[in-house]
Amino acid sequence: MWDQRFEAILRQHLPFLDPEEPLLDGTSLRDSGLDSLAMVELLATLESEYDVRFVDEAMSMETFATPQTLWRVLTDMRGAPAPV
Repeated sequence: MWDQRFEAILRQHLPFLDPEEPLLDGTSLRDSGLDSLAMVELLATLESEYDVRFVDEAMSMETFATPQTLWRVLTDMRGAPAPV
């Protein structure tokens, strides 16, 4: 599971996700309101907050499909194993 900071950042970019609704591994970020502009803003925020740089291969709709896929890519870039 991801840390609280990640969830707080992610929720700021998901206008269709009710604040009371849980953010689950398989929640569709697109269905929750993550569009291309929000994806760029989220990317910049994550890079700044976690001191990482997303590689070109990670910049895909697949990476930003769900919280779990995004968290796995982020933790891989940080050098920490992503929990299963």
